[in-house]
Amino acid sequence: MSELRDRFPTGPEHGRALLLPGRAFGPSKPLLGAVEDVLLARGWAVRQVRWEVPDGLDGLRATAWVTEQTRMAATGWSDRPLLVGKSLGTRAASFARKERLDAIWLTPLLRDRRVVRAIRRSRARQLLVGGTADGLAWDGAVARSLGAEVLELPDADHGLAVRGDRQRTSAYRDRLREAVDAWLV
Repeated sequence: MSELRDRFPTGPEHGRALLLPGRAFGPSKPLLGAVEDVLLARGWAVRQVRWEVPDGLDGLRATAWVTEQTRMAATGWSDRPLLVGKSLGTRAASFARKERLDAIWLTPLLRDRRVVRAIRRSRARQLLVGGTADGLAWDGAVARSLGAEVLELPDADHGLAVRGDRQRTSAYRDRLREAVDAWLV
């Protein structure tokens, strides 16, 4: 079950985006929040997706569940939304590939062959963002091999934070905002 929250830019609308959370990183957390701020400033309407992840969800079931949640969130919002997914939300990569949707993937699950295959086969624009200290999801060599734009942050973990270094973590949030802003052009 998903909860949806729509936000609109103050000026003319340029496009519409869906923000797909991770398991523990919802749309109000710093990473998706930083991307949302950039999107709204650039004229994008944003639909935040908040979901309750079923217990024991993994593998193919996780991909099917995320795809269905994404499809339902897009219905009535936009035929061609920009997808912004964090971790678990990057399991929507197969949906993005089939629909030829542009996407921004934050800490994509590059250790899952289904996610990697979907990103590799996509013909749409994609931005991949991850950190070298993220042993859960990120693989820099794989990211660079996929034909997408890549922002790799040294020593950043799965939350794109540097443990014990608030200054670098804050600087990385700024780099994320700059990368998204440049990618949207």
